[in-house]
Amino acid sequence: MIRKLKEKDRNNTLEFLSEEPSINLFAIGDIEVFGFDEDFQEVWGHFDGDNNLDGVLLRYNQNFIPYWKKDDFNPDGFIDIIKTSPVKDRMISGKKNILANFENVFGKYIKRDTYFCELKKAENLKKDTSEVKTAQISDKNRIPMFTNSIDEFVHSPDVTPDQFEKKLKTNSGRAYYIEDGEGDIISVAQTTAENSFSAMVVGVATRPDYRRKGLVSKCMSKLCKDYLDEGKTLCLFYDNPEAGKVYKKIGFKEIEKWTMITEK
Repeated sequence: MIRKLKEKDRNNTLEFLSEEPSINLFAIGDIEVFGFDEDFQEVWGHFDGDNNLDGVLLRYNQNFIPYWKKDDFNPDGFIDIIKTSPVKDRMISGKKNILANFENVFGKYIKRDTYFCELKKAENLKKDTSEVKTAQISDKNRIPMFTNSIDEFVHSPDVTPDQFEKKLKTNSGRAYYIEDGEGDIISVAQTTAENSFSAMVVGVATRPDYRRKGLVSKCMSKLCKDYLDEGKTLCLFYDNPEAGKVYKKIGFKEIEKWTMITEK
């Protein structure tokens, strides 16, 4: 049986998802921050014959995230929900073995596989991060302007100052940066989907003329230390081998493959 989940289902849903807190950080964060009653977010639960929750499908705007644990789980109900959704430009993301069931949902699609990593220990982080500053709401124009100017992000949706401000105000993410002698941002590392257990590292970038100087490692080290000190795990996914080297050097370890299927 599948039904829409409501506020009364919060504890049961979060308990189910928190059995794999890193993999489910997006769903956990979205539920903790936005709950079950927003127009842009819907959550469905699949229940077994004993009325136990054994699968969750979350929609945040156009992104659908399915999750279950049992090898014999039947995804047909979740597939039907996504197929019949009126939302445009849909995307499905999640663990690679789960997403293998959704490759035929869209007539035309783009599929992207990435490495999913997590960091639980601070032993490889850089000690001197005195240059790194923590972003405030007053930086809401500067940081999006910087990241939107980086060539590697040209195919990603631009982040607006309002979106950045909302992230900081809702405690769903943070940003750390380094400036040059003129006060211009030259390197940044950010998080999103922050929740009680973890956060996702995103928007990591350095201005081209300042690369290979260890600036990203400093930003990442300050970011990671702050989260680890709070008892939270840092997660990220990547498909760029050069970026992977930086992340592994400071202690990130691969735990899964993460797949994104985008409707064309």
